[in-house]
Amino acid sequence: MSDRKPLMPKATAVWLVENTSLSFEQIAEFCGLHVLEVKGIADGDVAQGIKGLDPVTSNQLTREEIEAAEKDSSRKLKLAEPKVVIPEPSVTKRGPRYTPVSRRHDRPNAVLWLLRNHPELKTSQIMRLVGTTKPTIAQIKDRTHWNSPNLVPQDPVTLGLCSQTDLDNEVKKAARRLERERKEAEKEAIKAGTLLPTEETTAPAASSEEGFRPTAEIVQPRGAEEHHEETPAEEEARMLAKLKELKSDPAAEDDDDGEAEPESEGDAEKGEAEDKDRERSDT
Repeated sequence: MSDRKPLMPKATAVWLVENTSLSFEQIAEFCGLHVLEVKGIADGDVAQGIKGLDPVTSNQLTREEIEAAEKDSSRKLKLAEPKVVIPEPSVTKRGPRYTPVSRRHDRPNAVLWLLRNHPELKTSQIMRLVGTTKPTIAQIKDRTHWNSPNLVPQDPVTLGLCSQTDLDNEVKKAARRLERERKEAEKEAIKAGTLLPTEETTAPAASSEEGFRPTAEIVQPRGAEEHHEETPAEEEARMLAKLKELKSDPAAEDDDDGEAEPESEGDAEKGEAEDKDRERSDT
């Protein structure tokens, strides 16, 4: 069966039922109808008052194709190739939703209901659902609308401003967007690093019976380097630098000049003898 369908399929089915001996299955498959619907056409219960359309005169079928299908009940009818190729209509972008005049005064109530029950919806999504404008949504959100005290939240589906399917699709789309933003925020937090929460840093220590289980781990700084063994060349350079410091230090020479020379051992014994002689003379 071709992807193309005949023009006016029900009228074509009426003509085929009345003027050919094709089976109901062949007619139903060619016209894109159900077999029971074709049977209803044959019984007069369906398509009453519809005039049959001859597919041969409209260049949709050939007489040879119909005769071959009548002889073989398993053969499928094929549409004739069109003489003029008609391009498929381009899919245009869906415009703003039309709201009947009788329902336009209910749009602010529907916007208020969406803002309260589905705050995750973006302004553009509310505009598509209700058919209102961005300034109106902003005024209702900021409570600066001229009729703000009298607004009552009402379901837009109940008001007939949108279908339940459209509302569910917009809510699911907003939920996917929030989940995507949350995952991106977690990735950025992992890259940048985060501080511990206050509950962990200020929590009291557990008793010794329960056992203290720290919530944070102390990590040594990455820049700290381990002590390495000094090479002979580095040791020689260090000793030379220390000798140069000692030679160029003038404070050491001043300290040596100002210090008194220590007394010799003989002078110390002579002084003790003199002290003893003085004590004897006094007695």
